[in-house]
Amino acid sequence: MTSAEDNTISRRQLGKRITQVAAASALAGIAIPAVHAASDNALRVALVGCGGRGTGATMDALRATRGVTPRLHAMADAFKDRLDSSYRNLKEKDEFGERIDVTPDRKFIGFDAYKQAIDSLKPGDVAIFATPLAFRWVHFQYAIQKGINVFMEKPLSADGFASRKLLELEKEATKKNLKVGVGLMSRHSKPLQELHKRIQDGEIGDIVLMRGYRMHGPVGTFRSPPKPAKMTDLEYQIRRFHSFLWAGGGCMSDFNIHIIDHLSWMKNGWPVKATAVGGRHYDKADDGTPYVDQNFDSYGIEYTFADGTKFLFDGRYMDGTPTVYHSFIHGTKGCAVASRSGDCGAPSSTYKGTDATDDNKIWQSTDRSVPYQNEWNDLIDAIVNDKPYNEVKRGVEASLVTSMGRMAAHTGLEITFDDMLNSKHAFAPDIDKLTMDSPAPLLPDAKGMYPRPEPGKKKTEY
Repeated sequence: MTSAEDNTISRRQLGKRITQVAAASALAGIAIPAVHAASDNALRVALVGCGGRGTGATMDALRATRGVTPRLHAMADAFKDRLDSSYRNLKEKDEFGERIDVTPDRKFIGFDAYKQAIDSLKPGDVAIFATPLAFRWVHFQYAIQKGINVFMEKPLSADGFASRKLLELEKEATKKNLKVGVGLMSRHSKPLQELHKRIQDGEIGDIVLMRGYRMHGPVGTFRSPPKPAKMTDLEYQIRRFHSFLWAGGGCMSDFNIHIIDHLSWMKNGWPVKATAVGGRHYDKADDGTPYVDQNFDSYGIEYTFADGTKFLFDGRYMDGTPTVYHSFIHGTKGCAVASRSGDCGAPSSTYKGTDATDDNKIWQSTDRSVPYQNEWNDLIDAIVNDKPYNEVKRGVEASLVTSMGRMAAHTGLEITFDDMLNSKHAFAPDIDKLTMDSPAPLLPDAKGMYPRPEPGKKKTEY
């Protein structure tokens, strides 16, 4: 349940997140106006998944000052060392003081720890889900049952099975008046919001092509050496979730979703199909130790929208290569820089013609607000003022389109949106039944190697 990364270019390295949280009261099955979670004006927060992302999101929550007093009330993770590390990091922050209010009996370990953490909250409190994506629908389902508002990290799903489950749950959460934020911060970027408006107003004409790039050295748990002898396959795969498709969708789903999301937004729709190439150039360390993970180290994807417009995405994760990490839009009258650096790095800008030079510049954004702050502020505004707010459908669709590109590269086949959504294949159909003693959803061969994609040979990803 941890989403720790051991050497990452993470979303929090691209901008300091300052968030604010408030609470609504929502009784199971009954929609009522939002109120504070408790008479003492305290907002209880439960962290489920105590890796780097979850710890960072908790810091954001505890910095809130908008009429509530957020307190970290409970923590849950599959692994004690991850929870202990997160707790220490939070306690070392002098700014939080007594708001780190996690007593020993509210530190929960194991695959059912999420239930215990959520059970410690009251309706209208907030749970942060920052585990690998495989567990997302399971945790969300339980939060809905308990009337808990949710902020869940991206991506949300890696296959059609989990996508369909989440879309069903989205409807249930809306019926219960719960507010749900998803960690796709690009849509909350003020420069990208302004760029979107300018494009819709025709500033660069009709979109004819979009390009996105995320290319840099290996990060996170992208590549994995053989499993330590004293660690189970299940623990190993969860701890190194970037390496395994069932756990995290692989590096393709986790790393590339933001650019895919915001460029699709600029087009006001999702691609209907994808074709792709990809491969693994380096599958051994310098000393000859094999990497056992399921990732390619390069992806080249051609997405096609319903009107035939193309969106080209390139991903590469190799040592010794230059970083290319931004996104562009080309129209019939001009062009635009969406993200200048990173997933949604300002400033955004528009240009006359096809050459993005200062002489051709029409507009450049000046807003410097942090998208991570904005996404939380929007969620909290919805909670406090009881506005409809549920980002799950968009989060699922962004995850699904990212998975389309991944599956197209891994199989060598054209994959459509409907193919992905309606696929009968499930990476981990019994994820809700896992215990610490369960076999892993994916088992290695006699040499300790895990199944890998083989385009042309396999019609599924492995």
